[in-house]
Amino acid sequence: MDYSQFFNMIPEAGLMAILVIVFLADLFMKGEKKHATLSMLTCVLLVAQVALCFTAQPAEAFAGLYTATAAAQVMKVILTAGAFIVVVMAQSWIEREDVLRKEGEFYELVISTLLGMYMMISSGHFLMFFLGLEMASVPMACLVAFDKYKKESAEGAAKFVLTATFSSGVMLYGISFLYGACGTLYFADMAAKISATPLTIMGLVFFFSGLGFKISLVPFHFWTADTYQGAPTAVTGYLSVVSKGAAAFALMTILLKVFGPMVEYYETLMYIVIVLTITVANLFALRQTELKRFMAFSSISQAGYIMLAAVGNETMGLTALMYYVLIYVAANMAVFTVINVVETRGKGNTEMSVFDGFYTTNPKLSFLLTLALFSLAGIPPFAGMFCKFFVFMAAAQQGTNIAYAVVFLALVNTVPSLYYYLKIVKCMYINKTDTPIATFQSDGATRTALALCTAGVQLVNSKCAKRTILALASGKADNKTQNSQIKTRQ
Repeated sequence: MDYSQFFNMIPEAGLMAILVIVFLADLFMKGEKKHATLSMLTCVLLVAQVALCFTAQPAEAFAGLYTATAAAQVMKVILTAGAFIVVVMAQSWIEREDVLRKEGEFYELVISTLLGMYMMISSGHFLMFFLGLEMASVPMACLVAFDKYKKESAEGAAKFVLTATFSSGVMLYGISFLYGACGTLYFADMAAKISATPLTIMGLVFFFSGLGFKISLVPFHFWTADTYQGAPTAVTGYLSVVSKGAAAFALMTILLKVFGPMVEYYETLMYIVIVLTITVANLFALRQTELKRFMAFSSISQAGYIMLAAVGNETMGLTALMYYVLIYVAANMAVFTVINVVETRGKGNTEMSVFDGFYTTNPKLSFLLTLALFSLAGIPPFAGMFCKFFVFMAAAQQGTNIAYAVVFLALVNTVPSLYYYLKIVKCMYINKTDTPIATFQSDGATRTALALCTAGVQLVNSKCAKRTILALASGKADNKTQNSQIKTRQ
C-alpha cells in the first residue's frame, strides 16, 4: 500500500492534526486561563480548517476508496463553518461549572464527528461510506448524553443510540444486497453493473431507509424530538444542521453516482417521502410549546425541502442542496444561539412561553431571532427565500406532472410553517407577561455567533450561489474524469 496517498486527503489530515492538538492542549494545560486559551485555540484551528478546505483541490486516494470532488470540498467548508459556530455559541453553556471540567471532551467529540462526516461525503466505496457514517454517529451519541446526570439527556442519548444502531443495521443489510447483485462496493463500478432486479431494488429500499433515519425523514423520524429536547442546546443545534446536511449530501451523491440507472424506481419513493416529511412535520410543529421539540419538527420539515433538491437535475439539484444547507446552517444556528443564551442566563428552561414579552427587555436579541425565523420561513428578502426558490426550480426541472405536484404541495406547506414561526414572534412582541426575562448582557462569544449567523441570513446571495455552481461544475468534470480512470484500470 502506498501510504503517501494520505497526503491527498488534505482536509482530513488537517482535522486529525486539530484533534491531536486540542487533545494535547486539554491534557497538559492547567490553571484559571485554561478555558479561555483552549476555546480560543479550538476556534482559531477551526477557522484555519475552513481556509484549508476552501483551498483544497479534488483528489482521489486508495484506488477510489476516497474520492473528494470539488462539490465535496465546498460541502466540507459549510460543515466546518457550522461546527465553528457551534463551538462559539456553546461558550455560555460551557462556562457552567459541571460542564467546564469536560470542555476539552466536548471539542474533541465535535471534531471527531466532523471527521466522520468528511469521510462519509468523500467516499467512493460503500465500506468507506459506512465507516465514515459510524465515525460521525458514535461521538454524536456521546454529545447527546453530555449532560449525563440529566434525565432528559440520558433518555435522548439512549433513543439516539438505539435508532442509530438499528438504522445502521438496516443500511448494512441493504448494502449486502447490492454487493450480492453487483459483486463490488465501488460506486463507479456498481453504477456500470447495476440494473433493476428484485435484489437491487430491495438493497436500494433498505439503504434509503437506513439513511432516512439519519436525516429524520418521515416515517423514520420518531427519535428526533426526544433526542433534540434531551441533548444540550448547542449539541441540538449541531445535530440539526451539520449532521443532517452531511447525510443529505451523501444520500444525494450516492443516488446520482450509484443508482442513476434506477432513477424511475427511487424517484417516486423520494416524492412520497418528501411530501410526508414536510406535511407531517408541519402538523406536529403547530402543536409544540417546548422550543427544542418545536425546532426538531421544524428541522424535519426542512429536511424534506433539502431532499426535494435531490430529485432535481444533477447540477442544479446538487447546487441547490448545498446552498440550502449553507443558509439553513446560518438561520438555524442563530435560533439555537438565542435559545442557548436565554436558557443559560434566563429562566433556565426552553418553553415557548419564556419568550413572552422578550422584546421589552432584550430588543436586540428579539430582532436577530426574528430575522432568523423569517429566513427559515422563506420570507423575502432573506436568504431562506432564495434557497427555497432554487430547490423548487431544481425539482420542477424534471418536467413531469408528479414533480410539479410535489413542488406545489411543498409550496403550500410554507403557509403552516410561516404560521408556527410567527408564533414565536408573537410571543416576543405581542404577548404580555408580568415576569418577562430580565435584561441581560450577552457574552462576546454569543454576539460573535449571532453576528456570523445574521450575516449569513442577510448577505449570502446569488454571488455565493454562482461560486457554488462554478465549484460544482468543476466537480462534475472531475467525477467524469475519475470514473473514466476507474474504468480504464478495469
